[in-house]
Amino acid sequence: MYNGTPHAVMSMLHRTQGRQAGFVQTVLRNLSTNSSTAVKFRSTDSVEFCHTTNKTLEFSYIDGDHYHFMDPESFEDTVLMKDTIGDDIKWLVEGVQYSVLFVDGAPVSVELPNNMEIKVADAPEGIRGDTSSAPTKPVTLENGVVVQVPLFIKTGDVIKVRTEDATYISRA
Repeated sequence: MYNGTPHAVMSMLHRTQGRQAGFVQTVLRNLSTNSSTAVKFRSTDSVEFCHTTNKTLEFSYIDGDHYHFMDPESFEDTVLMKDTIGDDIKWLVEGVQYSVLFVDGAPVSVELPNNMEIKVADAPEGIRGDTSSAPTKPVTLENGVVVQVPLFIKTGDVIKVRTEDATYISRA
C-alpha cells in the first residue's frame, strides 16, 4: 500500500551515496489507475504490504465495459472493468485462461501469458522480389492486432505471438 492505494513494485534498486544512509529507488505501478511512479524509500520509512492472491480464471465474455472471467473449478463469475484491464484487452480471447491478481479479495489486474497462439485473419500476398534480408509483411490477427511476419504466413494460419511487444515468434 502506498498513499492508501495498492501498488505493484515494477523495479527496485538499492543505492548508497558516500557517507549517507542507503535508500531503495523503486518504480511503483498503481493497480487502480495503471500509472507508474518513481519513489525513494529510506531506511526509516515503513511500508504496508497487501494480502494478494493469484487465481487462474477463464475469460468468458464481454458485457459492455464488464469483462467476465470464470473460475474453472467453482464456476464462480468474476467481473473486471474495462479500465482495470487497460491495453491488455486486445489479448483477451474467449476460453483462454489468465492469471488474475486479487488484492484483499478484489480483482485488480490480469496477467497475460508471455506467448499466445492466434489465428491470422487477413494476410496480403508477399512480394517475391524482396528477399535481400529477412522479408516481412504486416498481417492482421483475429483480435485486430497487426504483426510483422515472414512472407510464407497466409490467412487462416495459427501463429505464436509475444504479447509484451506483439512480435512474431513462430508458426504454431
